Amino acid sequence: MNITVLGAGAWGTALATLLARSDSNQVRLWGHNPEFVAELASKRCNYRVLPGIQLPPALQFEANEQHAIASADCIVIAVPSKAFREVASGLRSFAGLVISVTKGIEYESGATMCGILDELAPQAKAATLSGPSFAIEVASGIPTALVAAATTSDIAEEVQTLFNQPTFRVYTSSDRLGVELGGALKNVIAIAAGVGDGLGYGDNTKAALVTRAIAEMRRLGTACGAQPETFNGLSGQGDLVVTCFSRHSRNRAFGERIGKGEKPTDIAASTAAVAEGFPTARSAYQLGKRHGVETPIIDEVYAMLYEGKDVCQAVQHLMTRDPRPEAD
Repeated sequence: MNITVLGAGAWGTALATLLARSDSNQVRLWGHNPEFVAELASKRCNYRVLPGIQLPPALQFEANEQHAIASADCIVIAVPSKAFREVASGLRSFAGLVISVTKGIEYESGATMCGILDELAPQAKAATLSGPSFAIEVASGIPTALVAAATTSDIAEEVQTLFNQPTFRVYTSSDRLGVELGGALKNVIAIAAGVGDGLGYGDNTKAALVTRAIAEMRRLGTACGAQPETFNGLSGQGDLVVTCFSRHSRNRAFGERIGKGEKPTDIAASTAAVAEGFPTARSAYQLGKRHGVETPIIDEVYAMLYEGKDVCQAVQHLMTRDPRPEAD
């Protein structure tokens, strides 16, 4: 299969590397910066985000998006959520398989990434691939499991077949919306987990946060039309756990710096790596208000990021909410 991966960041490069290791695929990686793409082609290593990983000899590179798309049977979109609509707009006439691996919610519309694809690439077969997966571990061949979701089982199984490898196991789901919301919302919670780390809190705090966050994600997701059981799976609970606890997590690290007193805008400006939880917090907060859903953790993260709320005050407000049964 001719596959084009759009996005030469850590995740795009890792997935292109994974796919190019199969003899049955011809894989092309596109990046928006021509100089960087030329550097990848010559050095065969994305040392900035995947140090020590040699890119397969068969992996090709392209700096022109339309050239990258022209001969593709399948397109994998791995760009930051803020660039997703612009990149997807080039797929209006594409009728093949398009797989989003971007985790986010568009602020203006409240749409997930596949929702944007449904709008801009109506002829395409849109799917998502999500779950607990850090790029460096996938590229290193460390066993990983994800879930492919689409509106039909045939499309989900096509993604499963494409990606399944001995170190990369893919399950399928029919709840595309739930899988996407789980992958997006967990980044917001990971910022809260990082704030706790920055404040010097312990395992009790983080375990409580993660457990209550699953209930909150499920509550908001089902109000949007997702299936509640999806949030107990790889794209919900699984991704939430790894993102809140791992040293690799950009969102957890972002929150830790906030907990230590840095300003969100300063942190965002000081690093090239995107912490998707920052823009998603605003989208998730708006989504909760739109659907009339109680989202206390998301609300406090939003207040810290966008209203300058003191982090200790945010924690106090969470801990002193009215008592209630755990099932609520």
